Amino acid sequence: MLMHHGIGLDRFNTLPRRRAIHALYECCCNVTWAQKIADGRPYPGHSALQTAAAAELHALSAIDLERVFDSCAHQWVSPRTVEELAPIVRARLTDMLGPEEGYPDY
Repeated sequence: MLMHHGIGLDRFNTLPRRRAIHALYECCCNVTWAQKIADGRPYPGHSALQTAAAAELHALSAIDLERVFDSCAHQWVSPRTVEELAPIVRARLTDMLGPEEGYPDY
């Protein structure tokens, strides 16, 4: 389970850079990727964040990609490709942000 769970996009966009990188690192286990995504803030919506995240996954070197799989892709993954990693990262980002419409007020 992520330490940064359900924080919402608005809060994520306003986190200090270091905390945003930490939250993103939980999603992909790559500091360079996390820095690039954090530096792209603010994101206007979940889809913009997911699009940026996917683009930066494709920019990972083969060595970085292998390290990501070794450190945080605990699900069984066969060919260790970006296409295999993308749904894992997408799910973790969704878990980090919570529902796009936010949580109901009680």
